[in-house]
Amino acid sequence: MGSRGIASYNEPDKRPPTKKSMPTRFVQGFRELLTEALDTVDPASGKKLNKCIGVYAFYDYDGEPIYVGQTWEDFGTRIGRHLRGQRSDTLAYRILDPFEVADVELYPVEDLRTDPDKKPKLDAIEYSVYVNAIKNSKYQAILNEKIPPVSTPVALPASYRFGLIPPDMREDREHPDVRIARRAETLARVAAVAHERGEVSAGLRRVIVIQAVRLADLAAARLAYAEGRVRPTPDAIDVPALVGNVMAEFSDENESD
Repeated sequence: MGSRGIASYNEPDKRPPTKKSMPTRFVQGFRELLTEALDTVDPASGKKLNKCIGVYAFYDYDGEPIYVGQTWEDFGTRIGRHLRGQRSDTLAYRILDPFEVADVELYPVEDLRTDPDKKPKLDAIEYSVYVNAIKNSKYQAILNEKIPPVSTPVALPASYRFGLIPPDMREDREHPDVRIARRAETLARVAAVAHERGEVSAGLRRVIVIQAVRLADLAAARLAYAEGRVRPTPDAIDVPALVGNVMAEFSDENESD
């Protein structure tokens, strides 16, 4: 007799399930919270955030910044590509694990949409958010394959930060063993991309190093916990010595020379 669980086959007289009912309860809850976040109205423009352009940042379960980007389309389209499994370079290259994203912060700048100088202005905001992310990262590096164009730091617009993890599922999802396994898988995938494609950017190879450091740090913390020791300090691994300058692309440095 077949199982009667939610994963069992349809009975002959049953209709197929809806597509929305197919994802796991976690994925459904994650997407519901993301939708609620993007439905928030930006007071400055009167638009919902999903229709605004601007800069965004992702954070992991420890509040560690992991990625910064910008969009001229809108947050709904760009964030959807990253976090709803739709195609994006960060997913295609296995750089970003959407299950590692616990919070998202949005910096809407809808007033720049028709500004003739919106590109340099948006670049400056993105670079300023990126610089802050580097300063607030214990690794002094995040998972951006492409460092934003170097710009003069500017005052940041008002931002909105949202949690994306269903509260009743957070304890399981943020368990160190789960996260270690996810990071190891993500690292293996991005390393496989570098191996299979061969000709990849230096930025992708930098991401491999940073992801390896993130994995080693979490695994070491788990080991220390198991042995009753204090976890290693952030300076146990000298990340800048491993990856070099993360404030400008290597090619940009060469061009300036």
